Amino acid sequence: MAISYSIYDVFTRQKLAGNPLAVMFGADGLDDETMQAIAREMNLSETVFVKTSDNPAYAASLRIFTPAFELPFAGHPTVGAAIAIAESNHGEGEVDMVSVLEELVGPVRCAIRIRPGEASFAEFDLPRKSSRVILPLNHAQIADAIGLAEAQIGFENHAPSLWTAGVPFLVIPVQNLSAMQEVDFDPTLWLKLAPLVEGRLASAYLYCRGGVNHAAKFHTRMFSPSMGISEDPATGAAAAAFSGAIHHFDSLADGHYPILIEQGVEMARPSHIHLHMDVKEKEIARARIGGHAVRVATGTFDI
Repeated sequence: MAISYSIYDVFTRQKLAGNPLAVMFGADGLDDETMQAIAREMNLSETVFVKTSDNPAYAASLRIFTPAFELPFAGHPTVGAAIAIAESNHGEGEVDMVSVLEELVGPVRCAIRIRPGEASFAEFDLPRKSSRVILPLNHAQIADAIGLAEAQIGFENHAPSLWTAGVPFLVIPVQNLSAMQEVDFDPTLWLKLAPLVEGRLASAYLYCRGGVNHAAKFHTRMFSPSMGISEDPATGAAAAAFSGAIHHFDSLADGHYPILIEQGVEMARPSHIHLHMDVKEKEIARARIGGHAVRVATGTFDI
């Protein structure tokens, strides 16, 4: 059996930056075991399989795999797949469209913009709002696992906290950019302390204010040994979870908040994630995540 695939760099306008994603088209004949094996073979943070949805109103059904296991939802596969499907179906002319992608977390509404000679852009409504999980957290152990002094953990009123919007993350505020560059993540120590949420070990999502890019509101890093990811250049699911922490610790008033998040700088794969939040009556009424993506390779996978 031969299936076509493309590699997209996601959350970037530039090739060979951002987070690479394998998009496997025409995957209807693949079973779970084969999809997991292909994801291990591709060895990217995620591989997304495009299948025909049983619901004709949906553009496609997506299955998302890390090298270690399947995810119910992830940001960069959603953005990358939305763009890849639109470019495959409509070419590279001028396109503005809305489509719905079926994921295990539920239907995900996406808006896609394609312009000739430019990197395509897609954004999606969060299928599930971020919610906090209250569990005891040992700050000293967290500091040891990420290779920093305990005094470098936290800033202002921000403290480590646990959030999920479908995938759990232990969200860790770090003092500043200098401290972020000193991080020395220990996967063994992390696996000993990582909380278990909804049957999954939480990944580490580190953040501080500002960024190398002057427009960035936050600078982030993500580590997930349980997913088989030593460090991720861009993590949309983490940004989705992070929205809850931003709203909680910054006590956002009612209004619209456009937030640019940078990630992958330390990996020489700079990424830019666009997070938009609408706050109404002191709650997040709506949130969406977007970014650009560029195709860097195409081919055929023979199995």
